[in-house]
Amino acid sequence: MAESRRNIFKLIQFPVYLVAILWVVHILKVSGILNYRSFGLMPRETSGIVGIFTSPFIHGNFQHLISNSVPLFVMTFIIVFFYRRIAYQSMLLIYVLTGLAVWAFARANVIHIGASGVVYGLVSFVFWTGIFRRNVKSIILALVIMMLYSGLFLGVLPNQPGISWESHLFGGLVGILIAFVMKDAQEADEEPTDPWKDEQPSSDYFLPRDAFEETLMERAQRRQIEQRQAEQRQRDQNQSRDWTSDAT
Repeated sequence: MAESRRNIFKLIQFPVYLVAILWVVHILKVSGILNYRSFGLMPRETSGIVGIFTSPFIHGNFQHLISNSVPLFVMTFIIVFFYRRIAYQSMLLIYVLTGLAVWAFARANVIHIGASGVVYGLVSFVFWTGIFRRNVKSIILALVIMMLYSGLFLGVLPNQPGISWESHLFGGLVGILIAFVMKDAQEADEEPTDPWKDEQPSSDYFLPRDAFEETLMERAQRRQIEQRQAEQRQRDQNQSRDWTSDAT
């Protein structure tokens, strides 16, 4: 039990630190220490490239920050807890590729900020991992995510004032891509096993093993052939014994 608590405490550190960074950055922003416009993502502008990496840490107001902090904490903890082997590389890819896609394809003359694109990527990743892997754990997680965050998918609709719907859309698409790429990276509790490996073969069957492989007529014909072959072998053996007796 103590070991389990230590493991959970260790795994929860990353989500806590990540959300704490968002809050520290926002406090610096509202204090006037940080000029957020220098760190926002401006599509297809050289000066906006830095925003690929920094814009998820910038938020417009405390409501915006809180709305992203809670799902970001929940999703990062779910991923590091249930998908430990691929957690950090998957989240890093979602973080970087979402920013790249927004920089390359989103509306120009707009500063895109906030962690919502990454959140959409993480939600999409967990949901589609359940679809692609189709094991019990992943399917249950996918259903949980669907119940908790199904409303998020309305955020990918365009022409929403004040919302970077492109970040939501590309984050979701990147999440699907990473889930597909990582679908064969099995966790320790997902190793394939043979459920019948300890079973011993038995000859006590209610029906013949080939009961559904032949029709009744085919089975009767096969038995007649086998009976004639057995009779022929018996005659051959008798003739062989008679020949041996005469020779002696």
